[in-house]
Amino acid sequence: MSNIYTVSQVNQYVKNMFQSDYLLNKIRIQGEISNCKYHPSGHIYFTLKDKDGAISAVMFAGNRRGINFTLKDGLLVVASGRVSVYERDGKYQIYVTDMVQAGQGARYELFLKLKKELEEMGMFDPMYKKPIPKLVKKLGVVTAQSGAAFQDIINVSTRRNPYVQIVLYPALVQGDGAVASICNGIRQLDQYGVDVIIVGRGGGSIEDLWAFNEEEVARAIFDCKTPIISAVGHETDFTIADFVSDLRAPTPSAAAELAVCDMASLVNQLSEKKRLMSMIMNNRIAELRNGIKSREVRLKYLSPENVLNEHYRRLSDCRDQLDRAINDKLKEFNNRLSIYGSRLNALSPLLKLSSGYSYVSDNNQKSITSVCGLKKGDELYVHMHDGVVSATVNTVNKINRENINED
Repeated sequence: MSNIYTVSQVNQYVKNMFQSDYLLNKIRIQGEISNCKYHPSGHIYFTLKDKDGAISAVMFAGNRRGINFTLKDGLLVVASGRVSVYERDGKYQIYVTDMVQAGQGARYELFLKLKKELEEMGMFDPMYKKPIPKLVKKLGVVTAQSGAAFQDIINVSTRRNPYVQIVLYPALVQGDGAVASICNGIRQLDQYGVDVIIVGRGGGSIEDLWAFNEEEVARAIFDCKTPIISAVGHETDFTIADFVSDLRAPTPSAAAELAVCDMASLVNQLSEKKRLMSMIMNNRIAELRNGIKSREVRLKYLSPENVLNEHYRRLSDCRDQLDRAINDKLKEFNNRLSIYGSRLNALSPLLKLSSGYSYVSDNNQKSITSVCGLKKGDELYVHMHDGVVSATVNTVNKINRENINED
């Protein structure tokens, strides 16, 4: 009984047959593009056909970089790649890795050959790329004076910076003499002393752009001391000048945007930086002032003058306390003295005398408190509060106090 295979096994077997065929792994097919579709992923799906047949084709996004034209239905091209089988559908197709328009294959081969040679010489190495100045005052342009490219550069440049000076070298950009004209323009502007040079032109066929694929132009760009921006053709056009220049712009207008600073944006940036700088400086000044005030307080607290003032304050407090203590003590003494005075005053003989009392003394100023010992004719002195009266005893009558008390 014969073996039975799955669909996947058959497709895999056929794919292996295609992969083992040397011719199909490196093939070039000429045909007309139809059913061309650009996928959002960047892949391009289309069909190559002639009057007798058709083959499906796909070009992945990573292989589109070398294509300098737009794929569209009806375009006659030569596609390079490999033919293989898409297993899921069991359909064979060509996986395109490179493509040129039909009739331009020879020029394209020259382009690839020169590109490879210059790349091996290091002329495309990033280490040789000169930076584009941030603020360009004098802009050099090598292009056709009557071309739309120059007008685009003027419009964009003056819009971004009305003060920029544009120096044009009116060069031939295609046909006989174009290579020498472009090279001379680069050298003349380099010697003139511009800040940056734009070398380019508008779009066209590969023949129209061919002057920018010549080795002489590439060497003139590489030897130029002034930074160069290439702006040749449209966004999909690539030339040798693009690879050797310091910067590639997809269009002349884009080159002007890359070369000329937007003054309005720059002024806004400067204003914002000024505002931020002012804010930072004010914050820093406030911080330093607070630090100075803090140190002033500390210095004032630790200064000899402040220490002396503190001692003076303490002495003043002590003096006040001493004054209050002395005053309190004096008040206390005054109160006690007043009390003692009142007591003494109450016991004072003068107070008694002023109340109508008096006392009697003899010649010797001895107080007489009893009638005993007195006799008639004795001289006595009666002391009153306002004077002394001299008297003589006439009679002496003794009073019995006991009888009085008993009565």
